[in-house]
Amino acid sequence: MEANKSSQSTINPPVFFGSATLLVTLVLFSVLLQEQTQALFNHLQGWIIGNLSWVYVLAVALILIAVVFLAVSRYGDLKLGPDHSEPDYSRTTWFAMLFSAGMGIGLMFFGVAEPVMHFINPPVGVGGTVDAAREAMKITFFHWGLHAWAIYAIVALILAYFSFRHGLPLTLRSALYPLIGERVHGPIGHAVDIFAILGTVLGVATSLGVGVTQINSGLNHLFGVPINVPVQIVLILATTTLATLSVVSGLDVGIRRLSELNLGLAVLLLLMVLVLGPTVFILQTFVQNTGGYLSDLVNKTFNLYAYQPNDWIGGWTLFYWGWWLAWSPFVGLFIARISRGRTVREFVTGVMLVPTAFTLLWMTVFGDTAIHMILIDKVQGLATAVNADSALALFAFLEHFPFASVLSVLAIIMVVVFFVTSADSGAMVVDMLASGGAANTPIWQRIFWSASMGLVAIALLLADGLKALQTATIVSALPFTLALMCAIWGLFKALKLDATKRGIRYQALNTSRPAPRHAGGWQRRLRNLMMFPRRAHVVRFLAEVARPALDAVAEELRKQGCLVQIEDGEDGRVSLVLGAPESPEFIYLIRPRAYVMPSFALVGSQEDGRDERKYFRAEVHLKEGGQDYDVMGWSRDDLIGDVLDQYEKHMHFLHVVR
Repeated sequence: MEANKSSQSTINPPVFFGSATLLVTLVLFSVLLQEQTQALFNHLQGWIIGNLSWVYVLAVALILIAVVFLAVSRYGDLKLGPDHSEPDYSRTTWFAMLFSAGMGIGLMFFGVAEPVMHFINPPVGVGGTVDAAREAMKITFFHWGLHAWAIYAIVALILAYFSFRHGLPLTLRSALYPLIGERVHGPIGHAVDIFAILGTVLGVATSLGVGVTQINSGLNHLFGVPINVPVQIVLILATTTLATLSVVSGLDVGIRRLSELNLGLAVLLLLMVLVLGPTVFILQTFVQNTGGYLSDLVNKTFNLYAYQPNDWIGGWTLFYWGWWLAWSPFVGLFIARISRGRTVREFVTGVMLVPTAFTLLWMTVFGDTAIHMILIDKVQGLATAVNADSALALFAFLEHFPFASVLSVLAIIMVVVFFVTSADSGAMVVDMLASGGAANTPIWQRIFWSASMGLVAIALLLADGLKALQTATIVSALPFTLALMCAIWGLFKALKLDATKRGIRYQALNTSRPAPRHAGGWQRRLRNLMMFPRRAHVVRFLAEVARPALDAVAEELRKQGCLVQIEDGEDGRVSLVLGAPESPEFIYLIRPRAYVMPSFALVGSQEDGRDERKYFRAEVHLKEGGQDYDVMGWSRDDLIGDVLDQYEKHMHFLHVVR
């Protein structure tokens, strides 16, 4: 049965075939008309930088403000899922997957290169000075810090909120639901998902194509492997094969374990450079860099160098903002997929602060150590090597350490694993987009998308079309930015409604009923408090008391002309579902929920010393999720009163938001 299910196709035909056709067309266009394609995209990029750079800068600033506001506002307590949901992964595993998918490979490529390049050629002032070194680290922190992770966080938050809390598919189209409603399931939704697939495949493919140059440079540096296209094709094939094996094994096996391995290797390399390098200087500069970054955050966020016109901002800040925005559908959807059950506040704090702190520490350890070598130790040739070939920067840097060969081999392994984790998470995301958000898809679909990324990278490498597609990816960030602004507005509208409903649900109404009465008086109530029922007891209570109570309410509602039904579940649960035209439906559900028997209840009993025993509660769930109160032992009238209380709050919510 399970095998048949797993082999059954889950593709959404318009999205799957539409994206595949456009992907082939774009690649052929870039390969066969390389010069024309490059000229077109360069013209578009130049026009955007010259005329719309302020849009990128303002949009990213608003995104950062919005994300910070969500963390500190009343919306921070809302969960990405039902109220009773719990996170699927531990914090360590979650952080590892965030780090690997988000920008891990970029740290390997730019950790040494970017600080040194800013140090040599700053946007303003003279290069090679102490002031240039200080400014170089501020700029690097700015490009790799809170802004980048805020972009990823807002896209992931929008997707996770609407998917896990409101039951929409985990695809990019769901972000537009507050604005266009059910039309997200039509052509507009298909177009949005196709756009996300194209951006993800081309983004990962261009990164694979460009990134193998770093692996090739490292192998050439260590073992004399020639730097040429055939070697790079072999490297792409090997990386794609590993990524395919990882994505086939699934999120909980391949991707999770590779991400944890990645984080472990990154920490190991970081500590080795920290210990073998100028340790005290690194720790001092980390504190100073962080202070300088935070104190200059507002100024740099809005700085367009309008009074000092030059091309620097287009080649650096706008390039980064465009790249983070272009990658945000891929990374955001992946982060959303692994973040179910966390509160908005916990999500924002985790996605923003933890990866940012590690990223800034990494940039300090590698960037400031390289600057220390050039500025203080007067190491000859490092600045020239970095300026000549940024792919070789890391290996030229490690050459000046003890155990240089060991460190370089570790770095190559890390680069490969980072590429694999980017490719496998990218294939998983594209597969979900092409399958309407389905998480359990046939193996052939995962293999198809993983192989497609490798083949696209090879085709572009052979035709020297990587730069054209890289430019196109940055250009595509502009329309996505405008759509994202609309989606953020929709998110705030939905959060306001959700928070209002939550507040009404928990506030004490003037019509609140007294505490539940129990047949048999307070002695019966006390005995109920001391009991730890088995499943059979709760199921019998649901059948003999809860179901008749809900039936009675449903019968009366039908007399009032309401559309209401009673539904039963396999585990004994029973629910009342009330639908009203053009209004959110009301759901009142009671289900048995298992808990581990507390230790004090086992002391002196026959269960004492044995394996943990479970007891069950009859818990109330509303549409928003579990409400964490137990109605086991309540009378029929008490249950009816509770249903009416919850429905009264629901009606009050509708009155408030109308």
